[in-house]
Amino acid sequence: FLSSSFLCMTRPLDITEPGARQRNMNDVEMGAGEGGIMEGYPKEDIFKYHKSAKAANAPISMSLVGMVTVPVSIGLLWLGFQTNWVVIFVFAVTVAALLFAVTLAQQILAIQLTSDQENMLAISEPIREGAEGFFRTQYGTISRLSVLLFFSILGIYSFRQTTPEQDAAGISKTLLALITAFSFLLGAACSGLAGYTGMWVSVRANVRVAAQARHSMRASLYVALRAGAFAALIVVGLTVLGVTFLFALCHVLLSSGNNEAMKPSDVPMLLVGYGFGASFVALFAQLGGGIFTKAADVGADLVGKIEQNIPEDDPRNPAVIADLVGDNVGDCAARGADLFESIAAEIISAMILGATMAKKADLTNEEMTGFMTFPLVVHCMDLVVSAIGILSVRRDAPVQTPPEDPLEVMKKGYMVSLGLAVVGFGVACYTMLSVAAYPSAWLYFYACGLIGMLSAYLFVWISQYYTDYKYRPVRQVAEASSTGHGTNVIAGVALGMESTAMPVLVISVAIVSAYWCGKMSGLTDKDGALCGGLFGTAVATMGMLSTAAYVLAMDIFGPIADNAGGIVEMSNQPPHVRDITDQLDSVGNTTKATTKGFAIGSAALASFLLFSAYMDEVSAFTGKPFVTVDIAIPEVFVGGLLGSMLVYLFSAWACKAVGKSAQEVVEEVRRQFLERPGIMTYQEKPDHGRCVSIVAASALREMTAPGLLAVSMPIAVGVIFRQVGLATHQEMLGAKVVAGFLMFATVSGILMALFLNTAGGAWDNAKKYIETGALGGKGSETHKAAVTGDTVGDPFKDTAGPSIHVLIKMLATITLVMAPLFLD
Repeated sequence: FLSSSFLCMTRPLDITEPGARQRNMNDVEMGAGEGGIMEGYPKEDIFKYHKSAKAANAPISMSLVGMVTVPVSIGLLWLGFQTNWVVIFVFAVTVAALLFAVTLAQQILAIQLTSDQENMLAISEPIREGAEGFFRTQYGTISRLSVLLFFSILGIYSFRQTTPEQDAAGISKTLLALITAFSFLLGAACSGLAGYTGMWVSVRANVRVAAQARHSMRASLYVALRAGAFAALIVVGLTVLGVTFLFALCHVLLSSGNNEAMKPSDVPMLLVGYGFGASFVALFAQLGGGIFTKAADVGADLVGKIEQNIPEDDPRNPAVIADLVGDNVGDCAARGADLFESIAAEIISAMILGATMAKKADLTNEEMTGFMTFPLVVHCMDLVVSAIGILSVRRDAPVQTPPEDPLEVMKKGYMVSLGLAVVGFGVACYTMLSVAAYPSAWLYFYACGLIGMLSAYLFVWISQYYTDYKYRPVRQVAEASSTGHGTNVIAGVALGMESTAMPVLVISVAIVSAYWCGKMSGLTDKDGALCGGLFGTAVATMGMLSTAAYVLAMDIFGPIADNAGGIVEMSNQPPHVRDITDQLDSVGNTTKATTKGFAIGSAALASFLLFSAYMDEVSAFTGKPFVTVDIAIPEVFVGGLLGSMLVYLFSAWACKAVGKSAQEVVEEVRRQFLERPGIMTYQEKPDHGRCVSIVAASALREMTAPGLLAVSMPIAVGVIFRQVGLATHQEMLGAKVVAGFLMFATVSGILMALFLNTAGGAWDNAKKYIETGALGGKGSETHKAAVTGDTVGDPFKDTAGPSIHVLIKMLATITLVMAPLFLD
């Protein structure tokens, strides 16, 4: 299944000549036409066109896609018939969504470049080769770490205890170890594939977006958004397909032969390895990609804009190609893996909570299956409504005065998706959550979903308010730049701190209101206590992520537009073309910030679910209720402090990694300008490849320490305090301390991520606002101060902040997988 899916997504999409040599970045010539910024380069050195460029951008072989899809679909269909109708439905929708995504990619690659646009393709080639080269190296390192962790899980689970339900089902420790380790590898592989699709489409769509900008803004936006939609549909589709496949496989294998005692409600607990694998890969992808992109960006801006006073994306800047490569490996590949693990964690935790609640309420097997598989159905709906929202954004539109805002165009598509999601969610609740004994229960759970959708919309609006220069907060940061670099930094830090207030209020209201809505459903346990509250928060989280595919499409739109702007600048396109890509780039900064706000909101709710699932798992292993965490116990309080400390230490190491890597880039760029004075007069060409090599090596080196810190610390805390508990005769101390660790790390991580993401986005768009001509425009002292703020915010918003999204969920999935290590 996995190899077939990978073949479907990679083989036909990357058709290169057999044995085609990998060209060094130095062999690629940059340039532009007469009278442009590259005037002076020899004609024979300008825009050499390579066959590999044509091959890599060739249309997709739909026949090969069909040859792979048919047998895979037949296999999935057979597996679905062995399980239940919901699994068949989920398989059908996800396969259809993946095929629709491939169709979008086919349409994008079918856009032909005219002969006078081949210079753009020659510029995009080193970006593509650099991104794919770094991706291969980075994921080679991640793969080796994943294999090491695979054998560690295999060894740990071979000696861990099993739950009473697993003992009754006849599941041996060896079988449990194999299931968990396999699910870990499957989650890791799918997460890597999700990241690859984001990078794959961005390095091929960027040149087409640049070419379409010569026609109109709407045409350029149309291509960029559909390219983002391709990656988004693949990410969400793979997430749902992977979890469903694993669920069906466990259901079939463990409910036959000697395992008739295995109940369907016990299966979701076996899927936690999948979420851990997804989180593990996403964390290292986000760290490595974030360090790469921001080290190159900071180095290019500090020397190019401030010291040499040359424009952004000027081909004379030796770090410009590294910067553009970084947009793809950091913003596209890493964000795809990030959203993949967010959705995977939410689905698995919701399935566990649904199964637990169904057992407590003594529901029938059919009703229990509905509650367990409800998250899968919701995300199938997400694929459908997001695809319709994407299709609602048309290529052509009547000319408007004043010109239409690209952000408003995309928001209209989002509103279409959101409106359809409201209707579809209600249908899903009625179909999957109807309980004969509680006829109105589905209405209360539907209300929980609406709370989640409203929260998602509010997060989008709050993020836009604090990061879009049309609003007061960003303009205040820009105005602070007029009095110097220091005041710009102070204003940005203050804005970031202030921006945590409204999202926290939204999260708080959402969790409490969804919890009580769930309780009002009326479902009770055998003692008559209401038990639907936690599942209500799970449904709210599903509601928040019910349009995740469209939101991710808007996010990936950003780096594609950024790359297009660089290609336009380097290929000397007319000023109106650069104006269009600048506008799209600015909107892309806002959509990226919006998605980060959306991601941290969903991460907060998903982490709450995972924390609840952890407590349920501890109860299942010990046979004792574990429903409260007493922070008045000194060891538990210390565990909380350690959790908060981890967030700050992790953020510090991530930012320091960007700083150290950026220093190497700054020194290299300064050296080239000093030793090759002809670069500034176009008589010599910069060595772009050297900067790419420096950043790649540094990113791979620096990502390891913070990543291993995040993976090892919760395990160490649980194991150490378990021994302390045994020595001091405190029952379940290890599990209690880990619970405190999770609580404090989650709260600190949410606040830290909100601060870092919003401050960084505000600094970036304050600079963009000044570059529109406000407060002195480009090259002014105000602009230079804004560039300083932007460089400070770069590791905030694109390295440390997004990595914390993954961190707080990975901590929860690690504890779910390793929980038996913390028990007496």
